[in-house]
Amino acid sequence: MATLSTLLILADSRLPTGGHVHSGGVEEAVTSRVVVDLETLEAYLRRRIRTSGLVTASVAAAVHREDLTVADADAETDARTPSPAARQASRAQGRGLLRLARRVWPAVEQDWDWDSLGPRPHLAVTAGRVGAVSGLDPHQSALSLVYTTMTGTATAAQRLLALDPADVAALTFGLASLCEDTAALAAAGLADLSDPLLDEFAQRHAQRERPLFVS
Repeated sequence: MATLSTLLILADSRLPTGGHVHSGGVEEAVTSRVVVDLETLEAYLRRRIRTSGLVTASVAAAVHREDLTVADADAETDARTPSPAARQASRAQGRGLLRLARRVWPAVEQDWDWDSLGPRPHLAVTAGRVGAVSGLDPHQSALSLVYTTMTGTATAAQRLLALDPADVAALTFGLASLCEDTAALAAAGLADLSDPLLDEFAQRHAQRERPLFVS
């Protein structure tokens, strides 16, 4: 099915949106010895999925359904992202996805165009609009973001800790049901959870000299 293929492509880590240079805070978590092995990585991924993953996905689903205007979605995302560094990372990834969207869907038959998102939209805002244009439903838009929240961080941790890729893949398979449940919750309405530890990691990372990842 075309819709399933679109979902798989959007969730692919090879998608040229710049996401591969962001670790979701796990570089700082590794440096701080909070994440040191598979067990602690799993705990970190669960935190990411249930907080920032849920919030980002919920905004994307609301944009997809047109429950929020672009301006309102941008403001809601800012309000739900206490860390300035995390907000900057979100906008960088949003701009990367927007650049790709212009190439893939250059002419959309709607009453708006890609310029309406502004030059530096949050990732959630761009993802919600992309989901609607590409034919996904709001739950699928949410699921794509939850999934990439998990896999982007997991892949970064694999590289930083020199973990066995098969072990990390098995770990992500084990979190599949949590991703599905979180996406369903995100599609049901706006979430407003935050995690002070993840915010702290984002800020520390922004001040670190010569990090491997942008965030």
